[in-house]
Amino acid sequence: MLQETTQAAAATGGNAASALTQMGVDHLLTEMMSDPGAYAVSWVVLITLTIMSAMSVYWIVINTFKNMSLRRGADRVISTFWETTNAQDAIRYMEEQPRSEPFSKIALDAAQAAAHHQRHEGSRLVESLNRSEFVDRALRQAVTRESMRLESGLTILATVGSTAPFVGLLGTVWGIYGALIRIGATGQASIDAVAGPVGEALIMTALGLFTAIPAVLAYNFFVRLNRVTYNKFDTFAHDLHDFFATGARVGEMPSKR
Repeated sequence: MLQETTQAAAATGGNAASALTQMGVDHLLTEMMSDPGAYAVSWVVLITLTIMSAMSVYWIVINTFKNMSLRRGADRVISTFWETTNAQDAIRYMEEQPRSEPFSKIALDAAQAAAHHQRHEGSRLVESLNRSEFVDRALRQAVTRESMRLESGLTILATVGSTAPFVGLLGTVWGIYGALIRIGATGQASIDAVAGPVGEALIMTALGLFTAIPAVLAYNFFVRLNRVTYNKFDTFAHDLHDFFATGARVGEMPSKR
């Protein structure tokens, strides 16, 4: 009796050890490559998560460098514009900035709007919109355009963060469903027959979470950075409006002519 119990325990331990060797990612990939047809859904889930992860990493890198460049050059561009005594020199400096620099583009739109309004004095344009309203409209459009450029990639990060766990869960549910079918067909419900397929299926959920978590964290981080940048856009736009509408910033004495 004792010998039979010992043999049963040894067999159970052997089955458990065998089951553990079937719960890894390596074993799952081996099974998927050996019989791709049986793991068609798993392949679709794995490829989808890989694409999502690649897109997420791409936009995280792009937005990181974009925000670093913007924050590094924003104060320099703004201060140089206001410190330049000659308006033409200030505008020329803004024209020399890279195309990706947003503050210079906002200033140039305001300057072009003011110049366009001045050139058409006496026309219907001037009669329908005064200088302040014309510059204000140009600034609103410029701020909206540059704000939308800052948001590039955030929709993808939000989509990956919200859908990747469900994609992984789909792989898990389908894997467990397949495991139950195999168990019912073979009539074996031992630990080595159950743990391997179920463990492999749960790997899909883990992959979905590993894909979603960085995307969610990055999305929240970039939204916070963009909110600070939007405030700078608004402050700079208000100062530009005052300057091009009245000839001086708020708090400054207008220059004598």
